[in-house]
Order: sequence, then C-alpha cells, then structure tokens
Amino acid sequence: MEREIAWKSYTDETLSEVNSLSERYKAYLSAGKTERECVCEGIKLAKANGYSCIGKAIEEGKALKAGDRLYFNYMGKCFVLFIIGSQPFERGMNIIGAHIDSPRLDIKQNPLYETDGLVYMDTHYYGGIKSFQWVALPLALHGVVVKKDGSTVTVNVGEAEDDPVFCISDILPHLGQDQAKKTMAEAVDGEALDIIVGHKPLKGEEKDAAKANVLKLIKDKYGFEEEDFLSAELEVVPAGKARDMGFDRSLILGYGHDDRVCAYAQLEAMFSIKETPEKTVCCILTDKEEIGSVGATGMRARYFENAVAELMHLNGEDGELKLRRCLSASSMLSCDVSAGFDPAFAGAFEKKNAAFLGRGVCFNKFTGSRGKGGSNDANAEFMAKCRKIMDEGGVKFQTAELGKVNQGGGGTIAYICALYGMNVIDSGVAVLSMHAPWEVISKADLYESFKAYREFALKA
Repeated sequence: MEREIAWKSYTDETLSEVNSLSERYKAYLSAGKTERECVCEGIKLAKANGYSCIGKAIEEGKALKAGDRLYFNYMGKCFVLFIIGSQPFERGMNIIGAHIDSPRLDIKQNPLYETDGLVYMDTHYYGGIKSFQWVALPLALHGVVVKKDGSTVTVNVGEAEDDPVFCISDILPHLGQDQAKKTMAEAVDGEALDIIVGHKPLKGEEKDAAKANVLKLIKDKYGFEEEDFLSAELEVVPAGKARDMGFDRSLILGYGHDDRVCAYAQLEAMFSIKETPEKTVCCILTDKEEIGSVGATGMRARYFENAVAELMHLNGEDGELKLRRCLSASSMLSCDVSAGFDPAFAGAFEKKNAAFLGRGVCFNKFTGSRGKGGSNDANAEFMAKCRKIMDEGGVKFQTAELGKVNQGGGGTIAYICALYGMNVIDSGVAVLSMHAPWEVISKADLYESFKAYREFALKA
C-alpha cells in the first residue's frame, strides 16, 4: 500500500500555498528556539487572529458564546488555544496537541569558570542528543535571567549578523587516536559539552582575568551579576536561521522541527478556521515532552484540565462529572514528528511501515519501544474515523512505525491524554536527522499536516 508522493498532485495554486506556508513557518522556527520564545510568538499570532486572553474572561466573569476565540498562557512555557463550539463542552472537544521543547544544552546554575586562558560555561544536555553532533558548531545562547528583585532579563546572543557565537571544541584528528577508539556514545562525554565564551583578560586583574572580563561584559550589556545565574534559564541552541534545502527548495533545514513543525501546523490550522465549529476546538502547545512531560509545564501537569474547567464554568457547565464527561468524550491528535525513512540508514527501518518524506502527514497507531512499551496504541475504530476524515478532506497521509520492532522507539504525549479516556492517535511530520542540531523536513508534509489538523479540528 505505497502512498502517493504529495508533490505530484499539486497545482500551481497549491504550490504557491505550500511556499507561503513554508516561509511563515521558517520565520516562526527561527524566532522560536526555546519554549518561551515559541509561546511569545504564538501569543503574537493569536492576538493578530482575534484571540483574547482567558485570564481576562475569568477576571470579568464573562459568559462565553459560540465562536469565541481564547488563549491560555501558562508560566510562559506552554500555551493553549480554544475556539468555543456551538455544542456543550460535555459533548467533548476536538483537540490537537504538540510539544514546543526541543533537545538542547542547558546552562548549569553555577556555570562560569576559567581554565588555561579560556572561559567556559558548564552545560547539562536536555533530551536525547548525540553529544558528538554538538561540537565544532556555531552556537547561540537564549533564555531569561530572573534577578532577586523579580525583574527579568531576556538573553539572545548569536542570532544577529554582528553577534558573537559560541562553540564546543573538539580534538583534531592528528591527536584524536584515543577518541577514535571509543564508541560514538563515548567519544564526547556529556560533561565535556561546555561552551567557550571568552579568552581576553581584563586589565588589572591577576586571578581569572578572562572570566572577570566576561562578567564585566555581561554586567555592562545585561545588568546582572554572576550570582544571578542561580535563577536563570539559559539554553544553548544552534546559531542561525531555518533555511530552504536542496536545489529545488523542497526541504527545510532547521533546528527544532521536533516538534515545532507540528506546533506551527496546528497554529495555522486554528487561525484558518473562520466558522463556528460544532464542538469546541482546542490546540495544546506543551513543554517538557523531551524529558518525559514532567514538571508544572509538562503534559502530566493539570494546567490543561484546569483551563477546560475554567471555560466550562464560564459556560455554565460546572461540576467535576461534567468535566470528566467532556474529557472522555473528546478526540485528539497527538501531533509529534516521526522518523523519516533515510536510505543512508535503511537497515534501521522496516520499509513497508516507515514514514517517507513528501508522502503527507504520518499516523502512528502506536509508538513506544519494542513490545509497544510506553505507547498509546489507538483503537481501530478511531483509526478508521481519522482515515475517513483525511480522505474526505483531500489530505495526503501515510501510516508509520518508529523503526524496526527491536531497534528502539519513542514516546509522545498521547498516552497521557488517553488517561482521560479520550480517543488519541499520534500524527505528525516525517523528519530526517531527528534530535540532531539541524533536522530536515519536506515542505509538502508541513502543508499536508496543516490540512490534516484543520480537517480533524472541524470534523472529528
């Protein structure tokens, strides 16, 4: 059952839509390299498309009406959109959800040190990475520093044309014989992923003069002291914008496709809905998926459930039982990327059940690892319903598994939302080089995902 390549069916008008969507996505991806930045960009887009803050509606005790468009910002790190439907919440919602955190290096709380004339910042990697991919690469520093007085300093260094960048050094091949004998997992130790941030000594200083100079520059530009690193969230990410890839510009090379490509396709789907839906439509952009959806801003937390309860209260549908009915009657696409079939590593895939770039949005009936451990495993009835929605909406789609049965696997937020009793299936974009500093997607798959999420939101 080989699926048709989506490009073959596109008219000139469709190609124009694909390219326009891709340009908007590249701008979003380049501006949103952290979960905080993704939320900030999302709120800007939401406001421009007529969404208002849930907090204001709660504060005013404003009754909801069908067609209202609302957003919920939680801790600046996760973000939920709602379009209120004409039916009661108790009938369920149509939900599309993705995560906006990506693998990276986090700066430690006591990071700055000088050794042998070089100044470093100590890091702790976040999510599943291959350490050796992060060396000898231009890197940027993004995030916030919160001072004791409560003021927040935003940091973004390495993206502007005249900004400095940072780097993790690697051993030259002439002296790398010992490194070459190690496995790829051992070649660069996690504790060795420290970025070089300075070298020039401050005049008049004797001890750690180069570190003193870095601290002076930080103080002059950003106004915070070394101790303020204790309450900072600073992330090291690849420096540079998302770019077209290939002579035909059919692909996009960028940092954080996993899972911001699905997140952005969801936003575009929500903003394209101009009519009032029958069921309330919800878009979730969540945090911490790459480390198990933990913490106050991960999908395991109750912020989504609480937001729904607040809206039901404003809609006159109070009560724990009605909330439970709403959640269990809902349907969801857990939108997360899938491993694209890579001919260079064909042995890791089972080709009949692999995702291919350019063949449309992927449906993963289950993820998990080996014996489906940690997966959701959607039921056949829901898969049939999704097939029908996609076919009737003219959406190109394919089904996929994440590699060979015993090769590995992966997780998403699907199993967490399924705990409410709702139908959930994984759906997303095929990606090459997943979890590398630079990943690759097809513009056609971005476009088909946008269409898929719109159709599901309106018709599930």
